Amino acid sequence: MALIYYLTQIQFDFGASALLKDECVRVGIKRPLVVTDQGVVAAGVAERALASITGVLPHSVFDETPGNPTEAMVLKALAQYRAHGADGLIAIGGGSSMDLAKAVAILATHPEPLTQYATIEGGSPKITSAAAPLIAIPTTSGTGSEVARGAIIVLNDGRKVGFHSWNLMPKAAICDPDLTLGLPPGLTAATGMDAAAHCIETFLSAAFNPPAEGIALDGLERAMKWIRTAVNEGSNREARRQMMSASMQGAMAFQKGLGAVHSLSHALGSYPGKTLHHGTLNAVVLPTVLRFNSTAESVVGQDKYAKLRRAMGLPADAAVDKFIVDINRDIGIASGLGEMGLPRSFFDEAIAKALKDHCHGTNPRIATAEEYRMMLEEAY
Repeated sequence: MALIYYLTQIQFDFGASALLKDECVRVGIKRPLVVTDQGVVAAGVAERALASITGVLPHSVFDETPGNPTEAMVLKALAQYRAHGADGLIAIGGGSSMDLAKAVAILATHPEPLTQYATIEGGSPKITSAAAPLIAIPTTSGTGSEVARGAIIVLNDGRKVGFHSWNLMPKAAICDPDLTLGLPPGLTAATGMDAAAHCIETFLSAAFNPPAEGIALDGLERAMKWIRTAVNEGSNREARRQMMSASMQGAMAFQKGLGAVHSLSHALGSYPGKTLHHGTLNAVVLPTVLRFNSTAESVVGQDKYAKLRRAMGLPADAAVDKFIVDINRDIGIASGLGEMGLPRSFFDEAIAKALKDHCHGTNPRIATAEEYRMMLEEAY
């Protein structure tokens, strides 16, 4: 049975962050905890995003979100939420801040431990409508977490797992491309390829959801047309607007399901002692997964690669995996997992985690352990 469910209220325009106070009133948040990171604060982006509620709504700022949000930091933010007497959350930043805020939204109103709510633990039904309300303001164009029902958290036991519930959907998404104008080229590239990977993977998933496929193809077309400009001309407002839309659309679509790119990147992103950017991991493993999926029955039967080529603006005989390799090179993405500093000694653990990941089962071609190893070697 296909469940097709859309969506949250989205304010999308240059200057949309000025509507934050109105959205807080609409949602009923009077004492928010703001979840962000130190880079967003240092760049002055958080201050700009919060301008309409500064001096109006008492708020506390938690700015310690790590690159890969952890259970330990969720608990630290939860303590600050309670100390402030907060009644809701505002997430400002990339997917890490939004994911951490979603985990806080669970524990603010549900008993610990966090682990019991993980999707792979069968915990999604335990997340009720009592979850604390959240308003999400993206400052990157990649994860689309502002319109997504999921969060990815590294647990204290080392697993990087997903939490999914429609009750985690932000009550409002405020998408203001102005907030991305200062994003550095490297982060623009990594987050942009994250958005592209979302559009590609959800389109290729065998699940039935035609609206998601249409949204994904349109988002992919925007991403492929504008990503080089966004990376090379960071102040180009139209490029920033189009990439923010591609990011949002990728997440609107991926309720349909993702696949092996994400099962691998989630697993690899749990490598201890090193922060590996999720978008960069997606970009690096995407070409080999595209080669692997090219023979899937549902992909061949529906001529899906031809549709990908049209969205990417490619000729009918072009290799989509090579096109991604070329884009990665042009925008400065690492050439392989080895360049990212990931040792082959981690492969066994990564494969075991990928096989258990919530995205593994929605890939159009289900990979075995040896096939995952082959993909990792190709991506190295």
